[in-house]
Amino acid sequence: MQDNSDIALAVLDMAGTTVADDGAVIAAFDDAATTVGLPATGPERDNARRYVLDTMGQSKIVVFRALFGSEHKAAEANAAFESAYERYVDEGAIEPIPGAAEAIAKLRAGGIQVALTTGFSRSTQRRILTALDWTEVADLVLAPADAGRGRPYPDLVLTALLRAEVDDVRRVAVVGDTASDITSGRRAGAAIVAGTLTGAHTAQTLREAGATHILDTVAELPGLLLSA
Repeated sequence: MQDNSDIALAVLDMAGTTVADDGAVIAAFDDAATTVGLPATGPERDNARRYVLDTMGQSKIVVFRALFGSEHKAAEANAAFESAYERYVDEGAIEPIPGAAEAIAKLRAGGIQVALTTGFSRSTQRRILTALDWTEVADLVLAPADAGRGRPYPDLVLTALLRAEVDDVRRVAVVGDTASDITSGRRAGAAIVAGTLTGAHTAQTLREAGATHILDTVAELPGLLLSA
């Protein structure tokens, strides 16, 4: 059985897990969809919104490729999405999940390195971190471009492990609010892959994806990892 005191690295998702954005992802998606000509109402828009919700956590350009088919339209949608989301960030739409910063500080004080990961671009990730005054909050920050592929692939987790110089995937804990976060952690071989209930997906969805633990919030993570 895994001894939680062996964990040396916690890989934490941002939007929905450590950061609340008050629906800004869907609002930015609607802006992007309008930009590429998707009807404003009707089943096509509804189905696209559902797909965005179902694939929360994945690299946004990958989501747009699946939705809009051509690379040109996907790139156009992605640029519009990032512009809109960054505008919402600048307007104050984001805030830390209550207790998230404190949880990260406790983990680091307890000898566990922390990596913050995202499905957004580096530019959008930097915008979020700057807005929250979080530029120094974690040991590492990674976007899909830093790892090769975003979620649900294991690349972000494995890149964090390599950069943190952790010697075993069984010393890694992954935490996220989406099935893609859980799948990524499981594929990477992390010992603990915990789902949080502050974001896109339900406890049932997270368990079905393979979550080893369900947390009401990331604020509970130090109690899990530092309890020994």
